Amino acid sequence: MTSHEVRAGVTDLEDLAREHLALAAASPHGRSAHLFVHDGPLRQTMVAIIAGSELAEHNAPPAASLQVLTGRIVLWSADAEDEVAAGGVISIPQARHGVRALEDSAFVLTAVTSTPLGGRDWGIGQEH
Repeated sequence: MTSHEVRAGVTDLEDLAREHLALAAASPHGRSAHLFVHDGPLRQTMVAIIAGSELAEHNAPPAASLQVLTGRIVLWSADAEDEVAAGGVISIPQARHGVRALEDSAFVLTAVTSTPLGGRDWGIGQEH
């Protein structure tokens, strides 16, 4: 296998981000999304959003994070507003929230749609 070949099942996030930024630019809503991992309760979605566009307020899954690949976004809720730039990762609050693009942006939304403990902290990473 040469360095530019991709194994089956491997997603090139840079290519996916470019593709969906182009689709978002052509969309009247200024956004595009593609679910690229769907494994049990785990979901990973590429989301591209054009500067000035937003994802309106919506409910949170039991657990989720957002990793910005390009651009800058604001993740907002009633309690907070956090700016996240390329390279940043943020946990999504367990409250209604929305996303606004400050620049043309692409991010990976990782969500867990159900948990055995109903969304409670599993204690992973805690010292005992």
